[in-house]
Amino acid sequence: MSRPKQSEQQVDLQETIKDTAWQQIAESGAAALSLRAIARQLRITAPAIYNYYPRRDDLVTALITDAYMSMGDAQFRSLETLPEDDHLGRLRALGIAYREWAVTFPQRYQLIFGTPIPGYHAPLEKTMPAASRSLSSLIDVLESARLAGRLFSESEPVLPSELINQLAAWQNIHPVGDVYVLYLALVIWGRVHGLTMMEISNQYPPFIKNTGDIYRREIEMLIHNYLIEE
Repeated sequence: MSRPKQSEQQVDLQETIKDTAWQQIAESGAAALSLRAIARQLRITAPAIYNYYPRRDDLVTALITDAYMSMGDAQFRSLETLPEDDHLGRLRALGIAYREWAVTFPQRYQLIFGTPIPGYHAPLEKTMPAASRSLSSLIDVLESARLAGRLFSESEPVLPSELINQLAAWQNIHPVGDVYVLYLALVIWGRVHGLTMMEISNQYPPFIKNTGDIYRREIEMLIHNYLIEE
């Protein structure tokens, strides 16, 4: 049997380092992440791990980027079997997929949205593209609904001029025909994010058991509030 090429070994070790980091985060929290501890667990030298991640923050950035990309992949997959003109079904699928990904990978979700790691500052030039991708499916579904005349125009708020300018800057990165679509994407994301974070952080009152039912009802409320049914 032929031996793995050096490049394949490097990829395998890089992925193994990240897998071990996720285990460490699950057991001790992100703040306790340690390159030396990972090296000990993998029985490799500290310099060996530094070849891939010279600093702890470099590893954190890689984990954050991977988490955003994984979330974005889950969002895209949720739409694969739905027709482009099924705006209600597509918005519903995105909402359900968002929560399912978060409860499946709670450590990943909390790393990108939860308590900041002391001393860590995410390099936006590396994390922003992945973060934007995780929200792009929602923006595209809303823009498609707008073009089809399926957004409630009478419910559209008058946005302050300063906010419009800020949304216009975002519009340069993710083009849409109306900045209201970007505003609506933020509002919807904020509502589902709040319920999701409450669930995976165990912040619901102890007598509330059917958190998934609450979440799904909120998704239906969002659809009813913002989309026009055929």
